[in-house]
Amino acid sequence: MEVKLKICGMKVPDNIAQVVELSPDYLGFIFYKGSKRYIDDLQFSIVHELPRGIKATGVFVDEDLDTVISHAKAYNLAALQLHGHESPQYCLQIMSVLPLVEVIKAFGIDETFDFSSLDAYIESVDYFLFDTQTANHGGSGKAFNWSLLENYKGQKPYFLSGGIGIEEAAALNKIQDPRLYALDINSRFELEPGLKDLNKLKEFRNILSGIAQ
Repeated sequence: MEVKLKICGMKVPDNIAQVVELSPDYLGFIFYKGSKRYIDDLQFSIVHELPRGIKATGVFVDEDLDTVISHAKAYNLAALQLHGHESPQYCLQIMSVLPLVEVIKAFGIDETFDFSSLDAYIESVDYFLFDTQTANHGGSGKAFNWSLLENYKGQKPYFLSGGIGIEEAAALNKIQDPRLYALDINSRFELEPGLKDLNKLKEFRNILSGIAQ
C-alpha cells in the first residue's frame, strides 16, 4: 500500500490550484484563528471545486462543536483534523452527525507522551495523527523522535506529521509500519506561511511514490 500524502495549511487560491495539479490525497485548510495559515475569507467554491480524489480536510483546535459541523457542511469537508484537547465524546458526536466525514485526532508526541491515552479514542476516530508536541498546536517545522512510535501498540492507522521535509526522505523509507497511513507536510515546503513551494512538493511527491508498505 502506498503511503498517502496530505498537504496542509492551504489558503492562497492560485497556489491551491497549482497544488491540486500534484493530486495529493488530502488538502488541509486551517480554521484555527491562532494559526499563520488560517484560511480567513477563502471562498467556499474553491474548496467545493477540488477534484473528487482529493479530500478537503478542515483543521480545528478546541472549536465549538456546532461551529465545526457548520464549517464541515459549508465547505463540503471530507475529513476533520482535531488538533486540540477534544474528548472521545466530542469525536463521537461528530461521527454521529457527519457519518461520511473522516475524523482524524492529532496528538503532540514527546518523550513524556502516554500512548495508552489513545485507547479511549479507538471507537471515536478513523485515524490518529502524530505531530511534534508544541504550544502552538503544530506548525513548528520540527520533527519529533520517530523511534517513540515503537511505544504505540495499537492498530489504528495514523498520519505522521511534524517537520517533515525532503531531507527526511531516507528516514521515511526506513519506516516499516503497516499502520503508517499518510504523511502530513506543511511548513517545510513553504515560501511563506500558507504559500507552498511547488518545486519542493514535486520533488517530495516523486520520492513518496517509492515508499510502500
